[in-house]
Amino acid sequence: RHPYTRQLAEPPIIWREGAARLLDYGQARDPAVLFIPSLVNRAHVLDLDEGASLMRWLAGQGFRPLLLDWGWPGAAERRFTLTDHVAGRLDRALAAVPGKLALVGYCMGGLLALAAAQRRPEKLRGLGLLATPWDFHAAGTHQPRAISASLPGFEPMLEAHGALSVDALQTLFAMLDPFSIAEKFRAFARLDQTGARAQRFVVLEDWLNDGVPLAAPVAREALAGWYGRNDTARGEWLVAGQAIRPRAYTGPAFIAVPRRDRIVPPASSLPLAAMPGARVHVAATGHIGMVAGENAESAMWRPLRDWLRGL
Repeated sequence: RHPYTRQLAEPPIIWREGAARLLDYGQARDPAVLFIPSLVNRAHVLDLDEGASLMRWLAGQGFRPLLLDWGWPGAAERRFTLTDHVAGRLDRALAAVPGKLALVGYCMGGLLALAAAQRRPEKLRGLGLLATPWDFHAAGTHQPRAISASLPGFEPMLEAHGALSVDALQTLFAMLDPFSIAEKFRAFARLDQTGARAQRFVVLEDWLNDGVPLAAPVAREALAGWYGRNDTARGEWLVAGQAIRPRAYTGPAFIAVPRRDRIVPPASSLPLAAMPGARVHVAATGHIGMVAGENAESAMWRPLRDWLRGL
């Protein structure tokens, strides 16, 4: 019932293929920074609202931020594998931007960005990985295997619709931290409902509940391969037949790890520090707070900006 809604105007589209679009937030032509979000959430978490947009803030700092919006999967995208996304759409989005650029991936998007960086190192000035999982079993909890074990129950949905629905994905995320939903709404109830903090909560919840279905082949790869077998940490995740391994990328890298992340525990991200050119930044925030929270500018935006300036 809260009246607040997101009102930001959309930036120009400079490339489009199927459901995917490349959005250009910058006036500068260089340096370009291409951001890759997750496949299961709307891309605008990085352009959330007035005063809560990493993309518009970086544009104000003299960069040319670009955002790959994967879009809502249509009939073609529902047949996509992770290889189709990385070696197809992402490769061609990279090619649509002249010259070298920095590539930054958030959450699941970080895995896709890492695979693209290993495939196309000549295109990159640097690689940023924000709250990106790698060792799915590192935290020593049962949740990853429990999520993987749910896959057979979703098979009728995957066969019928070619995708894992938004409601099913919300259930899986809830399994990672089952008590947080009640806690955050109790905290919301204590806020001044006309204030900026309540508005930020509302726009974040609108984003969280406006997810994107996950193509059936990708759902099987992610749930069985990443969460179940831990293919990434085992060196067995393949994209276009190539094993994706952090040490294979030797350029500059910025690894941002939220200290209070309950979706991607720090222990899952920290193995990425083994990358030869890695700089690790531990942010005193949570998974979403790092990119769109009240303290995001000091916790992560400024350190990322400073690293980008040094490339």
